[in-house]
Amino acid sequence: MSKRDYYEVLGISKGASADEIKKAFRTQAVKHHPDQGGDEEKFKELNEAHEVLSNPEKKQRYDQFGHAGVGGGAGGAGGFPGGGGFEGFNFDFGDGGLGDILGSFFGGGAGGGRSRAERGRDVEVALEMTFEEAVFGVEREVSIDMQDVCDHCKGSRAEPGHDAKTCDTCNGSGQETRAMRTPFGNIQQRVVCQTCRGEGSTPDKECTVCRGSGTKRKSKDVKLKIPAGIEDGAVIRLRSYGEKTRKGDAGDLYVHIRVKAHKHFTREGDLILSDENISMVEAALGTEIDVQTVDGKVKMKIPAGTQTGTDFKLSGHGVPHIKSEKRGAHIVSVHVEIPKKLNKKQKELLQEFAAQKKGLFR
Repeated sequence: MSKRDYYEVLGISKGASADEIKKAFRTQAVKHHPDQGGDEEKFKELNEAHEVLSNPEKKQRYDQFGHAGVGGGAGGAGGFPGGGGFEGFNFDFGDGGLGDILGSFFGGGAGGGRSRAERGRDVEVALEMTFEEAVFGVEREVSIDMQDVCDHCKGSRAEPGHDAKTCDTCNGSGQETRAMRTPFGNIQQRVVCQTCRGEGSTPDKECTVCRGSGTKRKSKDVKLKIPAGIEDGAVIRLRSYGEKTRKGDAGDLYVHIRVKAHKHFTREGDLILSDENISMVEAALGTEIDVQTVDGKVKMKIPAGTQTGTDFKLSGHGVPHIKSEKRGAHIVSVHVEIPKKLNKKQKELLQEFAAQKKGLFR
């Protein structure tokens, strides 16, 4: 679905002032704020329109090129819908297990039985990549140090060849009763058995490698296929790639993307921005220059009479959209260089030109 015109979204004319833009946004934002029962999608649309039109540089590019001039197709930072997938991995910005946190307040549940199996801890790592790798995508490998099932006892906690026995502390129930002294008297509370950790049994002989825990810390390499167009600050969530427990579900692995700054390019959504300098003679007469892009050098025509600060669009040389093969544009901002020193001949030529075109530079 095509995007609506940002001026239409805010209900203002194209010539609106900065104060009018701000006032229109505030009025509409109050009306559509989700906390006030408004439409969340309309509120997001308002935020996007205001973010562009309140920025003079972005507003100028939007007025000149429309949505293509402000990275309108990138889908925002990160660019991943919650719970989506890519190459077998899930990209998510989820709550990191709120259900597990809430469940921990109630032990094993209302029935008073053994506590449910623990979930492994989540693991977080940072992955740094170059500007070009983020634009075109890359395959990388990350090394993580985490708890995993013990290879020696296969998670049984017992030394191979030995069995488990009923826990002497809880008699196999997985829970024990503890007395707590309070200002209101002694209170008895059923808690998870600390001896067997709620399992009801203990090893006849503990594993000599993991010392009866069933897990051991180890280093693990995980291969990642980073999609083209990923942004700095994006978080990739790999479900069940985190730490493992003996019997429970594995935690998740969160990979935080860090993109190195480029010495020539900056990025806004699916746009790549850069600057080029030309002489005042080239600006006046027009020329053709070689522009460095992520795809290599591209020739770009500069029409006669070009003013400093003029933006030119190189379509298809920007950042790929996460879920399509389309690419944004490369916006080149041209700056006209005025010489600081002139020789005698140059001064005479400029003075002669000024005399013939009197008032041109006034």
